[in-house]
Amino acid sequence: MIGAGPAGLIAAEEMGKAGLRVTVYDRMPSAGRKFLLAGRGGLNLTHGEPFGDFLRRYGERAEALRAVLESFPPAKLREWSEELGQKTFEGSSGRIFPEAFKASPLLRAWLRKLDETGVSFEFRHRWLGWDDAGALSFDTPKGRIATKAEAVVLALGGASWPRLGSDGAWAEMLSQRGIDLAPLQPANSGFKVEWSPLFRDRFQGTPLKRIALSFGDVSVRGEATIAAYGIEGGAVYALSSRLREEVVANGSATLLISLRPDLDREALAARLAASRGKQSFSNFLRKTANLSPVAVALLQEWAAKEHRRLTEMQPDELASLVNALPVTLTGIAAVETAISTAGGIRFEELDENFMLRKLPGVFAAGEMLDWEAPTGGYLLQASFATGVAAGRGVPRWLSR
Repeated sequence: MIGAGPAGLIAAEEMGKAGLRVTVYDRMPSAGRKFLLAGRGGLNLTHGEPFGDFLRRYGERAEALRAVLESFPPAKLREWSEELGQKTFEGSSGRIFPEAFKASPLLRAWLRKLDETGVSFEFRHRWLGWDDAGALSFDTPKGRIATKAEAVVLALGGASWPRLGSDGAWAEMLSQRGIDLAPLQPANSGFKVEWSPLFRDRFQGTPLKRIALSFGDVSVRGEATIAAYGIEGGAVYALSSRLREEVVANGSATLLISLRPDLDREALAARLAASRGKQSFSNFLRKTANLSPVAVALLQEWAAKEHRRLTEMQPDELASLVNALPVTLTGIAAVETAISTAGGIRFEELDENFMLRKLPGVFAAGEMLDWEAPTGGYLLQASFATGVAAGRGVPRWLSR
C-alpha cells in the first residue's frame, strides 16, 4: 500500500480485515497530512443530500463512480466513523461532520484500529517506481531499498498541496508503463484577475459574503475571497471546472458576481433612485444598497477599467451592474494551491477490482483517478469509496 491518505488507509483497512499482511508506505513523516488539513476548519466527511443529487456532483464521471458510491455511500461512511467512536451530525447545509468537528480524533482512532488489524507503516519512504526486477523501489533516510509485494494499491493523491505529500510525480512513472492519463489540472481552485494595485493591496484577503456567482447557465450562492492573484473561495470552487475549461479553451472567462442576490433589479433600482443628498457616492451605495466596502470597490474597479462613471449611470443600469458585475478571469491559480486536482488515471485503465489492466497486481484509488468534485464532502466520499473498492479488489484478485 503506497499512500497514507484517506483512500490508502481505508484500502489498507479492507485488506487487513481480509487477513492480508499490509504495509503502508508514505513519503511523509506521519499519516493523513492532507486529511488533517482538510479538517482544520471542520472535517466535512460527506453530504446528506439524496443520492441522485449527490451522484450528479461528480459531473462527467458520475457513472464511472456510481457502483463504488452505491457500495460505499455516505450512510456507510457515517457508520464507519461512528464505529470508530466519532458520531456524526448533518449541518443545515446538508454537510456531514464528526461531532468532534476535527479530523485528529478520527484519525487517531483509525490508526489504532489499523494497528489492531496488523497494518504496519513505513514513513519517509518516497516511491520511485519499480526496479529492473519488478520490485517496488523507495528512497528512504537509509538509502534506496526495494521490496517485493504480491499486490500493491497506489493512493498517492493528485498534485495539489505537494508539501503534504501529493506531488503528482507518479504520473510520469505510470505513463512510462503505458497507462493512459488525463492531464493533472487544478480543481476547486482560484482564478487570476488583473486587479489594480490599489484594489489588490487594500482588499486582498477580504471576503465577499452572501453573494451569487454565475457562469453560463449555472449560478451558485455562497462566499468568495479577494486574493492578491485574483479570486478564490467556496462559490468560485463550485464553478471551477466550467471556468477552467473556458480559460483553457479561450484564455479567459467572464464571471458574473451578484452583490445583492436577495434583491431583484426593480427593487434595487428603486433604492438607487433615492436622493443621495450630500453623501459621497460610496457611502450612498453602502447605505442605500447595503453594499460592503469591498463590493463598492469592485464596482469602482469595473468602472475604472471600462472608463465609466458610476455616478452617471441610471438606477436601472446600476442595479443591473450590481447583480451582474462582470469580472474577467485571466488564468487559473497554480495547481499547488488548489484544494484538489482533476485528471489522472482514466477509468478505462481499471478493471472491476480497480486494478490496472496493463499492470496485474497494481491497484489505484483516490485522487489519482480521473474524477473531480466540488467541496462539500464529495471529495472525501469518493476517495473513501474508491479506496474501499481497491482494498476489496486485492483479496479477490489474490484468491483468483
